[in-house]
Amino acid sequence: MLIEQPPILYRALFPNAIWRIPVPNKKTVYLTFDDGPIPEVTPWVLDVLDKYSIKATFFCVGDNVRKYGHIYEDLLNRGHAVGNHTFHHLQGWQNKPLTFLNNTHQAKELIHSNLFRPPHGHMIFPQPALLKKKGYKIIMWDVVTRDYSRYMNPQQVLENVKRYTRDGSIIVFHDSLKAEVNMKYALPKAIEWLIEQGYTFELVK
Repeated sequence: MLIEQPPILYRALFPNAIWRIPVPNKKTVYLTFDDGPIPEVTPWVLDVLDKYSIKATFFCVGDNVRKYGHIYEDLLNRGHAVGNHTFHHLQGWQNKPLTFLNNTHQAKELIHSNLFRPPHGHMIFPQPALLKKKGYKIIMWDVVTRDYSRYMNPQQVLENVKRYTRDGSIIVFHDSLKAEVNMKYALPKAIEWLIEQGYTFELVK
């Protein structure tokens, strides 16, 4: 549970970040995808979301947007929202604050959004404060499916959604090669389960 649904103490490290967005009198979840866009996975995700008439929020890696701009444009044209996931998928705790901030700015030249999610959720002081000062809204998560993990099988990824999702959950999948097998199994089944439970799907804003 320490990974799938971050505990209160971990969330307290980033008090200005958004982890969950409950809506009064409405069962709501927010599907999000990290690390794309890539041609091997993202178009498939977009088609699945179209099948269920769902909009999602994609936290894109700037270099992937540079390489696969046509997929990024398709994502936008289909009505999905986007956020910044740095240009080179940098981890905050492995880079100096200004290096991290500059890499985020580089991505913003292609990804016109004030939404930001740090890769792996890792940041160090004063990176969050610098990002906020520059107008970024830091979006974390309430449920990470762990579809990327080689220690998880597809059914376990699906069970993470079922076990940890609650009203207002921001749920993370990955449109990446390392998550492809797990995600392609779990995503449609998770969507169907969430619909059966009465959830509606909203964009992160």
